[in-house]
Amino acid sequence: MNHEHHIHSQSATNIKNIKLALFINFAFTIIELIGGFLANSVAIISNAVHDLGDTVALSFSYFSERFASHKTSDENYTYGLNRLPLLSAFINSVILLVGSIFILYNTIPRLFTPESPKANLMIIIAVVGVIANGLALYKLKANEGLNSKVMGLHLLEDVLGWVSVLIGGIVIKYFNLHIIDPILSIAITLYILFNVFKNLRSAFQLFMQKSPATIDSNEILFKIKEDKNIISIEDFHIWSLEGTQHVLSAHIKVKDSILPADMIALKSRIRDEIKKYGDIHSTIEFEYESENCDDHC
Repeated sequence: MNHEHHIHSQSATNIKNIKLALFINFAFTIIELIGGFLANSVAIISNAVHDLGDTVALSFSYFSERFASHKTSDENYTYGLNRLPLLSAFINSVILLVGSIFILYNTIPRLFTPESPKANLMIIIAVVGVIANGLALYKLKANEGLNSKVMGLHLLEDVLGWVSVLIGGIVIKYFNLHIIDPILSIAITLYILFNVFKNLRSAFQLFMQKSPATIDSNEILFKIKEDKNIISIEDFHIWSLEGTQHVLSAHIKVKDSILPADMIALKSRIRDEIKKYGDIHSTIEFEYESENCDDHC
């Protein structure tokens, strides 16, 4: 399977799984909004509002993946729209951050004035919530890229949130201890916030074109420089379009005495060395030591 075929195949899988997760999330959001009012549960209504935000985020994620998979008619976008999922991941992380802060703002007061919802209906809706969001999360597990990773975090938060509601409903039903629900909600939200900051950091690093975390650029440089025909390596760069599609470019100065056959063998060896670090699209340019390439020829 070649590089381009793998990318298109994975992109199609990403789009299909996100579309299914979007449908599940939207359908259950409608159900839980109705159920929340019937159960007189502020926790369920809050989760419904949060899931509605996730539906918006999944919609953005779906369309960004879809557009990124098509070639643009504007030739100035030389990489196409492959960075749209990264932009989506960043925006969705911000949405999740704002949503988590909103949940904390509304949950903390409930520590002092716990609500008394209809526990039986609360438990039923929570069980359905765990199943629905768990199924959507399972479908996204097959996806690659930061965009799907962030969307998986959205759905993980939903699953944990509904587990919290389920536990809270059981405790309320059998122990009449209403305060357990806001305590669990706050703990889960803080856990999600921790992961949000990690994803925001990853998105920022990709925007700044930092070398992917799975690739040691200094180690690659060291391996390439081992050849006796190489004098120096200039303009060496490794970056990632959106977390899965990596790009490498290098400008390599070689001795004037190198033979054409040795040049071909050298390029082949360098590419083989690069492949050891994953599926990386590489562009390598050679320059003889007698050439004047001070202006990045």
